[in-house]
This record gives sequence, C-alpha cells and structure tokens, in this order.
Amino acid sequence: MAKMKSGDVASDRPADELREIEVTMDFTPNALASILYRQGDTTILACCTKASSLPRWFPRDSQRGWVHAEYSLLPGSTDSRFRRERGGAKGRTQEIERLVARSLRGAIDLEQLGPHALTIDCDVLNADGGTRCASITAACIALRLAVRRLIESGECLPIDLRPTKEQLKNGWTAPELSAEERAAHEAAVIPHDVAAISVGLIGEDVYLDLDYILDSNADVDMNVVMTNDGEFVEVQGTGEESTYSRDQLNALLDLAENGTKLLHEMQKDVLENAN
Repeated sequence: MAKMKSGDVASDRPADELREIEVTMDFTPNALASILYRQGDTTILACCTKASSLPRWFPRDSQRGWVHAEYSLLPGSTDSRFRRERGGAKGRTQEIERLVARSLRGAIDLEQLGPHALTIDCDVLNADGGTRCASITAACIALRLAVRRLIESGECLPIDLRPTKEQLKNGWTAPELSAEERAAHEAAVIPHDVAAISVGLIGEDVYLDLDYILDSNADVDMNVVMTNDGEFVEVQGTGEESTYSRDQLNALLDLAENGTKLLHEMQKDVLENAN
C-alpha cells in the first residue's frame, strides 16, 4: 500500500475494490422517483421531479424533452459546516451540476422522452470523497425509475402514439401499453445507463473509488463517466502538483472501466424489479 502523504491511515480495502454500496428506493414519497444512495460513507439523496411545462427557452409545441440537474452539499455533510449557497450555485457547484446533467443527457434520448422536463436534485447528505461520481450513478437510477413511471402512467409514449392537438381537444385517452411495449419504450428513452467512478494515483499505485483520505493524498485524481455499452461520456483527470505518463493514464482508465462495469451491474440489479 502506498504511503499516505498526510499521515492518515488508509483502509485495508484492496486498491481495485469499490466501497460498499447501499441503495434505498423511494426514500422520499413526493418525488417522481427518489434514491438514497450510499457508497462507503458518501451519501446522496437523488430525487427526480417533473415540471409542469418545458423550459421557457424551448420552441413552442416542442416534442423534445429536457433533463436538468442540481447539486448541493448540505451544511452538515462535511467536517465543518458548509454554508448554504443562498445567492445561487457557486463555481464548483455549477461545474458539478453541469457534469451530472451532461452525463444524464448522454444516457437519454430526448426525442423519445417527449415533451417532459425532468430535474434530478442531488443533495449530498454526507461527503467522504467521490460525491460527483456517486451523484451521477444515483441520478441515473432515479432517472430510469422516473421514466419507467411516466411510461406506466401513459404520460411518456412512443412518438407514433402521441396525441395531436385535435385529439386532446376531443378528450383523447392514453393507450395502454403491454408490458413488452413499456419495456421497449423504456429502452428507447434510456438506451444506456450511465455511471461514474473516481480513480487515483498515489506514488506508483492506482486506486479505485477514492474516499477522502485517498483523494487528499492522490498525486493524480480522475473522474470517469461511462455508459453501460462501454462508451465514455467524460474524463476529468488532474495531476496534483504531479505529472503522469501515458502508461499510468491507461492504467487509470482500465481500472475506471472495470469499476463502472461493477456499478452498471449494481444499477441493473436494483432496478430489475423496481416499479
């Protein structure tokens, strides 16, 4: 195990092992879908809500939807109180919000979603490293569950089954889709799940899923967002007063790819029987 520069003692978790993950579905009852997501000691509440209309800047009568994300560290989530951002999101928060939203829009087909505006709120209840990555992974679970429920309720329909204005005026009733049709439409709306993981380089050692101690000691840290078909959405890699070689970059990406595969298996398992 690499020597910690800060003098902190790292856990005995193997360098290529994820922290323990626990998912609680529908933690809050009012959201369209809500997920309490624990990855080690990092805890995220991800809630998906549906707006009454599309954003004002959308074209009138648009049949294309939108997915937005917001992120917040709650005051008690860190070892010293994190002040609420009363005047709006600051730089780091904005950057993470945009990352989460980009990642989700990399997984969803907005045309197939239809004219719905969904917001995923990611509130960090406890921060112990990897909050942006955990937010993305949790948000994708919440998003898929929300879409599943919109399909079940008849609000999200395949393009060829959506009503015209005239039909709506005449009391149109949404068609009932079979279980097979609902599953097929869900796969069309969200063709791929998305997950994110952090990796880091401490000395010559590569680590997966950095907690705070590992992250604060890392010479290089990287956040990797991938879809479950093996495509990259985003890679954020930084040398902390250090540089890294192409071989080390490859090692970091290989470990991140293995980690996201495990996360995608977890997402599939928790959503398999959810409704």
